Amino acid sequence: MTNLFNSLMTKSAGLVLLALLASCSQMTDLSSNTLLHKKSQKGLPSEPSAKVVASAAKIKSRDKHGYKTYSDKVRTRLVRTTSYSHQEREKGAPGRKNCLGGTLKYGSQVRSVAADWSVYPVGTKFRIKGLPYIYVVDDFGSALVGTNTLDIYHPTLSLMRKWASRSVEVTIIQWGDYDRSLRLLSQRRRYKHCNKMYVQLQGRISRREVAKSETSAEEISQL
Repeated sequence: MTNLFNSLMTKSAGLVLLALLASCSQMTDLSSNTLLHKKSQKGLPSEPSAKVVASAAKIKSRDKHGYKTYSDKVRTRLVRTTSYSHQEREKGAPGRKNCLGGTLKYGSQVRSVAADWSVYPVGTKFRIKGLPYIYVVDDFGSALVGTNTLDIYHPTLSLMRKWASRSVEVTIIQWGDYDRSLRLLSQRRRYKHCNKMYVQLQGRISRREVAKSETSAEEISQL
């Protein structure tokens, strides 16, 4: 009887040990998966807050992609972002040069963005939720005209593809110069997309729909 009892106790202890080992293994797997997920998300923004998403849903005016058209008074907003790289080598693209003749930035502090200058004038600076960088509008693109999209510059195709297209929460920290943008666009009106931005921007300025410039000409010349 004693031997039977001892045998049962030994088996029970073994089963408990196996269960504990299995539990530890599952916890290790979960921890590894969490680390892998965090690693894969490195360099990508946080999810927009519920408050910003709910606020965007109340705005009726939208662009052709279905994204909201905000008043300049609204600094924190939900926007569509895309990505581009000079390595795409698009026909007519000036390599790693922006539309101002400077170099597109992808540093540890400041990074370049292309946009419709009638929506986000040259020199506009903003932050993206979850990322430590300051993004500055120093470029434009024909596909962006008539949209509220912000096109984030990346130096490599792999980084560009990783970002892809995504909705993000941005906060404008400094509005660029609409008058300066208008002058720059006036010199390029022979190009259809530049002329369209020029006309749209001229209309917004005449209707006083734009924010007062917070970026000096000197700052813009350094972009």
